[in-house]
Amino acid sequence: MAVVHLRIDNRLIHGQVTVGWVNLVGADHMICTNDQVAKDPVQKMFLPQAARGIKTSVLSVADTVAYVKGEQAAKEKILIIAKFPEDAFALIEAGVEPKEANVGNQALLPGTKPIHVTRSVAVLPEHAPMYRAIAAKVGKLTYQVMTSDKTQNFIDLMEKKGL
Repeated sequence: MAVVHLRIDNRLIHGQVTVGWVNLVGADHMICTNDQVAKDPVQKMFLPQAARGIKTSVLSVADTVAYVKGEQAAKEKILIIAKFPEDAFALIEAGVEPKEANVGNQALLPGTKPIHVTRSVAVLPEHAPMYRAIAAKVGKLTYQVMTSDKTQNFIDLMEKKGL
């Protein structure tokens, strides 16, 4: 089955993901992908604990690509949570093909000057082309924080803000 969903959410694993998204997409394996997080032993220990029993991996982008292209992944329904759009873009560029993708939360990062596309998503202008490339590859890129929220076209939301 492989990658059933790609979510871009810089909070990684939290209640909305473990309760809502895992159930909605039917995932049996979550992969948090970000090079810095994968090097952090504290996050590697605590993120799987926050996952509430679902198989969870914390991997670099390269290791995520290698895993997804491996034999075991074909037997799984994987939900990838990319910390930042550049992580998701790198996965797509490396040939990862999720069935669907959405943007959850992208909080303001200190020292940056993003444009708030929604209340919970701050986009740096240089990230807009990455979001467009992800949407083009997957077919669409949605914005939906909680599974009960209305799905919106993320590219349309960016365009309304001049991105």
